[in-house]
Amino acid sequence: MAAPDPAPRAAPEPGPAAAPEPAPRQLYAGLVSRVTGLAVDAVVLTLGSLALATLPALAWERMTDRSPGWLSVLSAVLATALPWAYFTGCWWLTGRTAGGLLVGVAVRRVKGGPVSLPQAALRAAVGLLFAAVWVVGLVGVLTDERRRAWHDRLFRTVVCYAGPHRDR
Repeated sequence: MAAPDPAPRAAPEPGPAAAPEPAPRQLYAGLVSRVTGLAVDAVVLTLGSLALATLPALAWERMTDRSPGWLSVLSAVLATALPWAYFTGCWWLTGRTAGGLLVGVAVRRVKGGPVSLPQAALRAAVGLLFAAVWVVGLVGVLTDERRRAWHDRLFRTVVCYAGPHRDR
């Protein structure tokens, strides 16, 4: 074993001031990533809505042999509201839905901050009420330098890679 060097090492001589590192470049999500995430969300919401619409009445019937009508109505209303609540909550709280987590994308404001609650709620409502226009508007991803769809322009949002997929 070698003995440790007792002499202190000299600090490197100061040179010219180092230039600050540039901010990391934002990598915007493309069409395939966005459509894949949307497809995953569609599966999650289909299963969730089906479960919410049917399981409470089935469970009640198992216990009492008869399910009340109000339970079926309440379950149907909640199942109908689930997609709006899902997108609103996910975009507002984390910027990412289950599909976004899977493909590594997040919704952000144009300047990079998180989406506000009103912004997320309106984005979700318009997307669900005008789903066909929303999907056609994804064509904008192919022509915009920040890969924004029509609804991203409307709501001043971008969809970017986030987390472990950031270096794409």
